[in-house]
Amino acid sequence: MKISNETKVGELTAIAVTLLILGFNFLKGRSVFKTGNFLYAKYPNAKGIMVSNPVYINGYQIGSVFDIENADRDLKSIIISIKLKSNYNIPNNSVATIKEGFLGSPSINIQLGNSTTYLRSGDTLLTSAKPGLLGQLGTKIDPISEQLSTTLHALDSVLNNINTIFDPHTKHNLQEVIANINKIAASLAISSISIQKMLDQQNGAFVQSMNNVNSFTKNMSDNNEKITQSLSHVEAATRQLSDADMKGTISELKTTIANLNVALNKINAGDGSLGLLLNDKQLYNNLNNTVRSANILMDDLRAHPKRYVNISIFGRKDKSGPLMVPLNDTSLQQQHK
Repeated sequence: MKISNETKVGELTAIAVTLLILGFNFLKGRSVFKTGNFLYAKYPNAKGIMVSNPVYINGYQIGSVFDIENADRDLKSIIISIKLKSNYNIPNNSVATIKEGFLGSPSINIQLGNSTTYLRSGDTLLTSAKPGLLGQLGTKIDPISEQLSTTLHALDSVLNNINTIFDPHTKHNLQEVIANINKIAASLAISSISIQKMLDQQNGAFVQSMNNVNSFTKNMSDNNEKITQSLSHVEAATRQLSDADMKGTISELKTTIANLNVALNKINAGDGSLGLLLNDKQLYNNLNNTVRSANILMDDLRAHPKRYVNISIFGRKDKSGPLMVPLNDTSLQQQHK
């Protein structure tokens, strides 16, 4: 029986297609004939898992996803078929979760339970809809965003209140306070410099005072004999005072003090010339004005002598106005210069 070339080509094509299908499924981790150990997992969301995605237990791949199909027409549940590489002892309370890959493909991770009863081929695993990395980030970011929105709203209210409080008048007052603080800081700096100068080890006033004290104590030590003699004289004088009639002296002193108290009372009461002089404020003010006018006249005489005595023939007459307040020594020296 002779086979035609067309038949041979057809058979070879069928064999090639069959081998291609078997090889493609083999590369994807599944076989044409559904043989081996299978477990099933039911999820409300497949999270992008695909056929041939790995299945792990404790980081070890025990199988792969064999098939994915919908449980109903509403697509509320997705059934995933898991083909195991071998017959493993998996407790029946183990939980399978879909682990979303941040950059790679998702996978299924089975968390082993503690039951002593094991799953058989064809049983259904317990599942858990554990959120992935992005889902966890979204879950954590949502409360943070709400808190941030509340904080921004509160901050906006605070800023509005601050703008309301800090009106131009308040801002001006704050500027004056800051200027006063700067003045105080400058005064403190000047005071610190003065204190530093006073405490200078060579020319400071404190060092000079200590030198004076040392000189005084040295003089005391050098004149110790004279001081002893003076104390002896004082002792002799006190002895003479003790021998004197102290009772009569004290009696006379009491009488004198009593008379003095009477005189002071009269002065305080305004009796007599001295009382009027001490208690009359107008007289005090007149005397104070007279002394001030005399000081101004003397300062004017020293500052502008040509106004009062003009000896030089060719001298120029001083046409400046008279003084109204007394001059201090520094301004007078500068004027002479």
